[in-house]
Amino acid sequence: MTSTEEAVRETFSRRTDRRWTGREAITWLAATVSSAVLWSVGAGLHPIPGIALLAPLPVLWLAPRRSGPVVYAAAVLSWLGGNARYWSYLADTLEQPGVAAVALLLGSGLTFGACVALFRKLLLQERFGWAVLALPAAWTAAEFLFGLLGGIGAWWSIGYSQAEVDPIVRVASLTGVWGISFLVLVVPGAVAAMTAPGIRPPRRLTVAGVTAVVAAVAIGAGLWSSAAAAGSGPVTRVGLVALEQPPMYVPVASPDGARMIAEAVTVVDRLADQGAEVIVFSEKAWHARRSELFLLRDPLTAVAARRGVHVVVGLELEQPGGTVNAAIAYPGETVYAKRYLVPGLESGLQRGSIPVQVPGRPWALAICADLDHPALVRQNRADGATLLLAPALDFSVDHWLHSRMAAVRAVESGIAIARSAQLGELTAIDAQGTVRASVRTGITETHTVRVDIRTSGDRTPYVRWGDWFGALSIAAAVVCGLAALRRPAVRPGKPRALPDQS
Repeated sequence: MTSTEEAVRETFSRRTDRRWTGREAITWLAATVSSAVLWSVGAGLHPIPGIALLAPLPVLWLAPRRSGPVVYAAAVLSWLGGNARYWSYLADTLEQPGVAAVALLLGSGLTFGACVALFRKLLLQERFGWAVLALPAAWTAAEFLFGLLGGIGAWWSIGYSQAEVDPIVRVASLTGVWGISFLVLVVPGAVAAMTAPGIRPPRRLTVAGVTAVVAAVAIGAGLWSSAAAAGSGPVTRVGLVALEQPPMYVPVASPDGARMIAEAVTVVDRLADQGAEVIVFSEKAWHARRSELFLLRDPLTAVAARRGVHVVVGLELEQPGGTVNAAIAYPGETVYAKRYLVPGLESGLQRGSIPVQVPGRPWALAICADLDHPALVRQNRADGATLLLAPALDFSVDHWLHSRMAAVRAVESGIAIARSAQLGELTAIDAQGTVRASVRTGITETHTVRVDIRTSGDRTPYVRWGDWFGALSIAAAVVCGLAALRRPAVRPGKPRALPDQS
């Protein structure tokens, strides 16, 4: 071992093994808290666009300057601190079991810590390019696998934090939401690598150049593919409605149910006067037994036929095989049963199994949480649907996040979406993912909007190729993990990279 290498080891050992000074403890705390605050405002139920790209930076700056356990703790705590406010949303609003809420929050925090630990390991080995790749690849792989196996689809993704940053969100037309998550982390990873101890100017320029080229190509290709898919489709005139109603789902065979049905007929007439071709009401507005369905069917079929429009309503429908969360299109009574039920909240309902389109139209039916699942939307687009008609029911506090998840689905598959959410937003989204109308709703009054939505002219690369980027992220994460296990070569006259004192 050379004297230079001995000096490097001794310096690093002193820095990581001795007790912290007060200044070092304050630095660690400041990095952890800063990242937590940035995650809190940059991701979540209503994030500030762009802030998520800054959120990991304080912890990533810390990564090569402190020991492994210390950095891992900072990463986990910063993630948990930034996402702590999800606890009440998961446990109280969504009524998820405490174990499930803890598993989601703690599991994602531990995963983020592992991603940062891998990043740190490669930095200390002076594999700077590998480090920049490892952080976003490992996290995106984890998001993708959770989306496949977790039961809630792509709901838990940091990619939605950029839903209103148009150039970035268009990347989803190539990669799905996974590509956005990758970009959210590759940028701060590159910045942290360029400021790491031991990196020389040529390597710094290489990291900066390659990252800039990758981001520019991804954004440029996303803009091009999104525009190509959505530029030539026809316009559909849509009406969206959330009726005034009691807090619980209203039986059709009740005074409140009859009043809501009469108001629905009046609203259909008014929106038809404004040129609407199809009118979508919110999810679970009514509750009906199959034998009572005529109370809803007859007046809506009559007004739909008289005005030459289609009407889509949401209700809980009791059938011989069990109760389903249904969307029914009139005239014709085309029934769709929700395929992805909310765990816990909808445990008493029967799950649907097949996609359904409105006869004679390139319109598919979906309901609320169905739009959290990219594969379902992609399947409908591959089957020829150019517009999704989606009754929905949100929880007020999540009005932005859940509606913008739908906007990302629109970008991914090049499909327009008309989403009527009670206690959320009436949202009209064109086939490029642009929100054309957004109206807050509540049960104390009726809300409507009439809007033109341009539909898609062609399928996006994501529809054609599927989740290729998620699979690629898994492969890249595995390769980066193997690279971290391999000892770096020592060039003559050059000390070995700093040892990992974890």
